[in-house]
Amino acid sequence: MGVNLPPGACRAFETYYELLEKRARKVNLTSITGVNDVARLHFLDSIALLKATQFAGARVIDIGSGAGFPGVPIKLAEPSVNLSLLDATGKRIAFLSELCATLFIDAACIHERAEVAAHLPALRESFDIVVSRAVARLNILCELCLPFVRVGGVFIAMKDKNSAEELSRADIAITVLGGELSDFYDYTIPCTDINHRAVVVRKTASTPDKYPRRFARIQKAPL
Repeated sequence: MGVNLPPGACRAFETYYELLEKRARKVNLTSITGVNDVARLHFLDSIALLKATQFAGARVIDIGSGAGFPGVPIKLAEPSVNLSLLDATGKRIAFLSELCATLFIDAACIHERAEVAAHLPALRESFDIVVSRAVARLNILCELCLPFVRVGGVFIAMKDKNSAEELSRADIAITVLGGELSDFYDYTIPCTDINHRAVVVRKTASTPDKYPRRFARIQKAPL
């Protein structure tokens, strides 16, 4: 994939896998199991984002982090990242806290809903890069994620390669929220025939204060 891992990263990924396998079913973290599938479909899929933009030294937040994807693999592959992990589920945040302690990762684990956290002064428009692997349409993800991005920063959404229609439907949301579609990075996960796309949205203006709205409203009347 053209990503050079730092010393100790491979062992850290092994430890990550071992803890994930131990906790996955109890905490409902992932349905993907087995060393090969986790390595390819979680770890490699996550670090592919390092080819989409420059992460070195960046302040990064992973929205809806779940079991830590893509944020934790990015941190393991690029230790200079200043990482925050946000999730609305307490059990997942507890897992992420345990994971970071086990891997000796310095990361903030935030237990809050994205639409609430985005209005907090300490978090709003304060990140260089926002990433999300959440399963939601891009127009909804943009409302939840772009408010965290500083002007000049980027939001990267992990999508299927066949996402042209979804990208088109997100045009209005991206514009209203202060962004513009900057680029996308298509890649194939090694040793699979799975093609994914990292959609890069650059923040060009501040997000209006009223966004994000309550989630029920976002779902009922998406931008």
